[in-house]
Amino acid sequence: MVAAAREEEEEAARESAACPAAGPALWRLPEVLLLLMCSYLDMRALGRLAQVYRWLWHFTNCDLLRRQIAWASLNSGFTRLGTNLMTSVPVKVSQTWIVGRCREGILLKWRCSQMPWMQLEDDALYISQANFILAYQFRPDGASLNRRLPLCAGHLAYCQCRRRWEDWPCIQTEDQIWSVAIRPLLSSFVTGTACCGHFSPLKIWDLNSGQLMTHLDSDFPPRAGVLDVMYESPFALLSCGYDTYVRYWDCRTSVRKCVMEWEEPHNSTLYCLQTDGNHLLATGSSFYSVVRLWDRHQRACPHAFPLTSTRLGSPVYCLHLTTKHLYAALSYNLHVLDIQNP
Repeated sequence: MVAAAREEEEEAARESAACPAAGPALWRLPEVLLLLMCSYLDMRALGRLAQVYRWLWHFTNCDLLRRQIAWASLNSGFTRLGTNLMTSVPVKVSQTWIVGRCREGILLKWRCSQMPWMQLEDDALYISQANFILAYQFRPDGASLNRRLPLCAGHLAYCQCRRRWEDWPCIQTEDQIWSVAIRPLLSSFVTGTACCGHFSPLKIWDLNSGQLMTHLDSDFPPRAGVLDVMYESPFALLSCGYDTYVRYWDCRTSVRKCVMEWEEPHNSTLYCLQTDGNHLLATGSSFYSVVRLWDRHQRACPHAFPLTSTRLGSPVYCLHLTTKHLYAALSYNLHVLDIQNP
């Protein structure tokens, strides 16, 4: 009898949450009209509206209503290419990215100085240490790792790479190549060079023939080498390097001038960058091992996280972003900024 009565109470609660039996006549309008009116409210106004009564709480938490807010938020999982996640939790986490609250931790340490590189694939982390490539499995919290065996080392890695790439054409850049990124359509690739005596360190090459297609800009100062470059879409890419600028290029508009640029405020070399595919940029600097978060809506950098206390500390060699964590690889350790549990 008690169980039956409890089930009846739960069913009544669900019915009262599904349709407003009482209250202002405004909330008994068709749902399409209510969604249209509420779409003009910001996040704070929706939160206040949700506190009126239970039905409005359920209504304002639907994904259709929060989708536009999530798209405009920082690192909410929504991208310009349409990779959309459920919006209830990401929008809440996005507010933490906006205010810059996080909990810092160290995932890995190594004894000798390295220039590590890492790659995230699903729930696995691949990182290079000396002549080894090691794989680690993330634990469910995303802020700790399980140790796994090395994948390849030394001569084995060289042989695997050579067997895979020996049939591809070679290019002559007449300069040191410091960064490479392949276009998502697999038709071309871009190289970032040291800019030693050349008018442009960014060149786009045909992937099949190896012929030079075009170069980006021609106003780079001497030795303004590009240390990192990445495609955000088939036509848009980001670059950073020794000239302390992050540049956003759109090849559909012009290859002679970037669309936007952001300057590192302390004149530090930018070693790496990452993006959420929407409005958030993360860069790694040379001095104090600073990780900066940039909002593309504004020129100034809203948040900075120094990972070491000395000016001549390790540069941030590599960065990776998820919706809840930021991972930064330094010369002696691997840091994590936990946004989900600040």
